[in-house]
Amino acid sequence: MKQQPSIMAEPREVVERSFNINKKLGPRLIEAAKQDAILRIGWTSAGDPVPKNGELGLCPNLPAGSRMRALGLLGSWVAAFGGGGNFTIQGDVGSFLGAGNRGNTIVCEQIAGNFAGYAMRSGKISIMDGAGNDAGAMMNGGLLLIRGSVGERVGGGMKDGIIVVHGDVGLDPGAGMVGGKIIINGRYPSRLPSGVEQRLLTAAEVKSINSQLDNEGMEIPKDAACLVPSECLRVEATEIPVSSSDLSSIGLVAGDLHHIAPYQSCDTAVLVPENDDANNPIAFPIPLLPIISSGEFLQPTNEMDHIAIQVLAKQPFITREQPRLVDFSLIDTSNLADAPELLENSSGMVVDLDDLPAMNSEEIDGFIVATRTLLGMEKPISFLNSISRVESLHVRSSHHNVDLAISRIEDGSGIAEAAALPMIGRSTKSHLSDTATQTGMLLGLSASGQDLAILRASGIDLICCEVPMQDAQDLAHWLHSVSNELTAILRRLGLDSIEHLKRQHLRALDYETASISGLRLVGYDRPLPHWFSR
Repeated sequence: MKQQPSIMAEPREVVERSFNINKKLGPRLIEAAKQDAILRIGWTSAGDPVPKNGELGLCPNLPAGSRMRALGLLGSWVAAFGGGGNFTIQGDVGSFLGAGNRGNTIVCEQIAGNFAGYAMRSGKISIMDGAGNDAGAMMNGGLLLIRGSVGERVGGGMKDGIIVVHGDVGLDPGAGMVGGKIIINGRYPSRLPSGVEQRLLTAAEVKSINSQLDNEGMEIPKDAACLVPSECLRVEATEIPVSSSDLSSIGLVAGDLHHIAPYQSCDTAVLVPENDDANNPIAFPIPLLPIISSGEFLQPTNEMDHIAIQVLAKQPFITREQPRLVDFSLIDTSNLADAPELLENSSGMVVDLDDLPAMNSEEIDGFIVATRTLLGMEKPISFLNSISRVESLHVRSSHHNVDLAISRIEDGSGIAEAAALPMIGRSTKSHLSDTATQTGMLLGLSASGQDLAILRASGIDLICCEVPMQDAQDLAHWLHSVSNELTAILRRLGLDSIEHLKRQHLRALDYETASISGLRLVGYDRPLPHWFSR
């Protein structure tokens, strides 16, 4: 199997060079397409070769009719989310070549890394000297042609499309596939994964696939192996364990402060990003970022009153589709190919690291370059990861200058929310204390004002949660009630701003909560002894 090319340049320098290339190319792509001109990367204006070395995330969302040619060793996430352009790399390329493709014609003249054509929907990707692991994983359509050896799990999880390999493939070809075809003109493991079977191609299939390949040298013979999903028993997935408790066993105490007047204003707003260098931070009326499936549910209707319309207009949400300009788009495998339209119309991005393939540092840099080029450099980006991986999340968020690191409570571990507080707190102190990265928590249920106050006092900057309903008018009333409850708590505690909420305001209401959270036990007014040694 061919080895994935290694990237040897300094990461920060490579990222800056990559952003600069994309910035310069942007205005030129459409004009070049109109003139049927080829834009080149890796040559001087005089035509002398200056091969690239590790540039990544280049040329996302190539428009229809555009033509690009690159020379050298490129990094990951090159020519992703393409909308109908042509891209040729004369050299090697890293992981996620043409990921989320939906119309590009891409040619790699040498080796491609892992996850080539990941989650592509349409278009054609040709790789001429072998590819790494997971080529064509999660494909929804299109054609992936590979000449040379291919690594493990080719076509893993694919739903549709065609993969043609003229060479040998590694273990587990087609693992988890539910649709599509993998054509292998070479050797493959005799033991196929469960749910995959090998059959012969029909004459009509051979003719149709060769017509799509449109290359006499790459035509498949009639005796090539065809891997397809097999009939198998379908059973419902087992529900993952949920958090073993909520925050109801944590109380808020006033201490020595007197309550404030019921008519006094309290500041409940949060800015993201919060650092002084941010030009246009996003203002949250309360420290809440709810998740809703589509921004369509948030659009005002004739039946809504004007106050409800104003409440929703000021409140950002996380959406998977149809975001409003104030919303954050949640990017995962299912909507990866829609990233150009989603990010163009969003105020920020949340990357679901639990759903996308595990990525190393270079691949994350490539993803950030490609998506930030579409989103805009000034808009905040967030990483979402399971609470079990909170330290890894914080380390990566700090390293990649991510604005917000969100820990998902319902990750299947069953970790109680009270136990998650010291986990996040210790990791924040160790990895984020000298950075501009803010912390967030994703709850499994809708949040109350009490939840927001407790989590803010615990050092969590922003709380994400599921919405209790999808109706816009009802959502506005829910947001207003949460805001009122949070303000009432601040007044009771004698605080005029959520910035003054501290851990000293929290008390564990029972022994078990004190034991797992490290909070002072009410009546005892100190943490339990086993926390003193930490």
